[in-house]
Amino acid sequence: MGTPYEKDVVAWAREQAALLRAGKLAAIDIEHIAEEIEDVGKSEQRELVSRMSVLLAHLLKWRYQPERRGKSGMNTIRTQRKEVMFVLREAPSLKVNFDDAEWIDLVWSKARNQAEAETGMDFDTFPGLCPWPMLMVLDTEFAPD
Repeated sequence: MGTPYEKDVVAWAREQAALLRAGKLAAIDIEHIAEEIEDVGKSEQRELVSRMSVLLAHLLKWRYQPERRGKSGMNTIRTQRKEVMFVLREAPSLKVNFDDAEWIDLVWSKARNQAEAETGMDFDTFPGLCPWPMLMVLDTEFAPD
């Protein structure tokens, strides 16, 4: 085998891709390839959690600080919605998370933490459970008042 996975993952990945394309299946590093494939899915999941929590945090700020509403806040909301839609276009299977109460709780908790940090408002100011369905959150016409 060429470059060890632990030494240089990028060189290792190029070599593994070349082996796969050449049909040299006996020479590939099956265990590490399987890990990398799983990590791709995990990376997309983390991206969705990150984008949704930022979006929700900014919706909370919009709702709970009406005096600070402005173009910048709405631009962030718009941008995060577009980024979420991009992630879902690349990995449509992640939409199932929108019906998963545990996933929603995780994202909502992150959003509340971020909103607390950015507004200086107490964590408990924000609802304990997300008051909006995830599809509503993604609706370009939705802004909580």
